[in-house]
Amino acid sequence: MADTRVNKLARILIDHSANVKPGDKVAIETTTNAEPLVRALYELTLERGAHPHLLLKLPDEEKIFFTHANDAQLDYTPVFQKLVTESFDVYIRVRAETNTRALSNVPPARQARFQRAMSPVRNMMIQRGGENTLRWVLTQYPTEAYAKEADMTLAEYQSFVYGACHANGETQDPVAYWKGVEDKQRRIIERIQGHDKVKLIGPNVDMTLSIKGRKFNNSCGHHNMPDGEVYTGPVEDSVNGWVRFTYPAVTQGRVVEGVELTFEKGRVATAKADDGQDFLLQMIDSDVGSRYLGEFAIGTNFEIDRFTHNILFDEKLGGTFHIALGAGYPETGSLNTSVIHWDFICDMRQDSEIRVDGVVIYRDGNFVF
Repeated sequence: MADTRVNKLARILIDHSANVKPGDKVAIETTTNAEPLVRALYELTLERGAHPHLLLKLPDEEKIFFTHANDAQLDYTPVFQKLVTESFDVYIRVRAETNTRALSNVPPARQARFQRAMSPVRNMMIQRGGENTLRWVLTQYPTEAYAKEADMTLAEYQSFVYGACHANGETQDPVAYWKGVEDKQRRIIERIQGHDKVKLIGPNVDMTLSIKGRKFNNSCGHHNMPDGEVYTGPVEDSVNGWVRFTYPAVTQGRVVEGVELTFEKGRVATAKADDGQDFLLQMIDSDVGSRYLGEFAIGTNFEIDRFTHNILFDEKLGGTFHIALGAGYPETGSLNTSVIHWDFICDMRQDSEIRVDGVVIYRDGNFVF
């Protein structure tokens, strides 16, 4: 029997996130694990009069690649992904891994090298997304591997995922729900945008940054699903202070615990971690931009109520903020470029405040207006 939640998620992606229209060229990229969702996406794309193109990968394709690729192959930019970001109208990416730690033993230098090769794809996706000429969205299909990372059974994890996306039975019209999130977060942005100094203070942070002249994006299901955050690119040389992240930092199959950063004039001056410090230092020395912030964001999705070792969900955690080292989003006004974009999350639900130009706008995990 088909899972109706899969069909609901497909409808959110097609009709809200990507807003697929007749004649659109639509790329759907995932692994073969996500066949039920791919099938639903393919059918809905056809029903909307668009042209679906499937980019299906092997479940362990990345592991095979990093095991066998030579230097020339690591430096090669994939043709199909490059074509999609340059000329397609819609790009839907569905994560569906069977081993979330498959790359944990890959030397960081090899991963960083391939990240540089992928930068034209990533940068074009960000650029065209900001120009609204490419409607791209990233989502996830629940697998046993993700469930294990989150310390849940597969059934529990499926309920968690579809609940966070509001694709479950409790949400009658999920497209209308996400439009409501858009309206609510628009009011938050109206209160913050146009100001200058942001101060974050709490048990794990004492940091200031400037948002002067920067635009906040309303992250309400158009590029990520699930979603729920407001974010911008801080003024590059404005960040000063200290933060210790309360959740592990996860990227490229690696988990770095207990990350603590200090900033001086926008740049990471010191960086340490309880576990994985060598990897942390290698990644933030990838290039000039990797020690500067490309993003400052506040999570608003309280359906995501636990850490799952998955940044697509974890950065949206209600009651947290996160920052990203590396590439910023040009549409926010960010000027920072880098081959990395690495998110770090800090809980703000206890004895914490965010002040904008001296006015408290957020206390203990909630906006106060």
